[in-house]
Amino acid sequence: MDQAARQAATGVLHTLPGHLLWRAQARVSAALGRILPPGTDIWAHAVLLALADHEPQSQRRLAELVAVSGTTMTAVAQGLVDDGLVERVRNPQDRRSYALTRTRDGRSAVRRSGPHVARLEEHLTASLTPAQVTWLQAALRQVIGEQLDAETPAALLASTWFLLVRAHHAAHRDFQAALRPLGIEPRDFGTMRAIGATGPVPQHELAQLLDVSGATVVQIVDGLEAAGLVVRRPDPADRRVHRVELTASATDVLARAEEQARHSTDALAGGPGSPHLAALLELLPVLLQAPPPASSTPISPHPDQHVRLAGRSRRS
Repeated sequence: MDQAARQAATGVLHTLPGHLLWRAQARVSAALGRILPPGTDIWAHAVLLALADHEPQSQRRLAELVAVSGTTMTAVAQGLVDDGLVERVRNPQDRRSYALTRTRDGRSAVRRSGPHVARLEEHLTASLTPAQVTWLQAALRQVIGEQLDAETPAALLASTWFLLVRAHHAAHRDFQAALRPLGIEPRDFGTMRAIGATGPVPQHELAQLLDVSGATVVQIVDGLEAAGLVVRRPDPADRRVHRVELTASATDVLARAEEQARHSTDALAGGPGSPHLAALLELLPVLLQAPPPASSTPISPHPDQHVRLAGRSRRS
């Protein structure tokens, strides 16, 4: 792929807020193993912060505050109980059920994790000015919209990692539903748009362009090939290399997907002319310019994947 084709594809991808959010939340995942202590959990940390504002709280209410599924909340809560960071007490709102409250160790865990979480924030926003961080966070809160509980802890509302993951989840969920009748997913759409801009492209270069691993791009291309939307052909210059190109069938699917993308973008952040959309398209590429951590963890499509981060600390 020559420089002109790469720039054309990058330009196309940078007009897709969903693609930028996908890559940005992947940066969150990648930063976890590099910056935070091993054996800790992002949603456990969020739960402890929520309990700091008001306790005891039911598991159902905590799941609403940190925006995870009931299944994930059950696993997080059990881990916190096992680690001695929370305990179950009678729910004052319903004596037939139990709620969670922090132990002394749980209160200490929040203080201990504070410097690590601060370093995570510094890493993620290293390429942004403080004013740009404020602007980006406001745009992310707009994307999350009504899915953001009114009583979300202030510490989470000021955390770029939390807002990025939540905004990606909101954007991904809605766009995935819009694309379902076409038989593709959001990452398929971004991949097809990239190939449409570059023309036939070697698979490893496509991975670099999308900022995903070789294994991930193989999975994406396999799915598109099975759907008859792309084809792999040997590179005439090197038969060991396979180039990926769109099929004739992809033209109609891509056109219909682009229409859905326009509707999704309008709903996401106000559409053309919206300051929130402008902030996403201007600042997410800047955020992504920061060098990634030396090590990374698998990309998580949404927060119910139980991503590991700061919060949990084992008792000695």
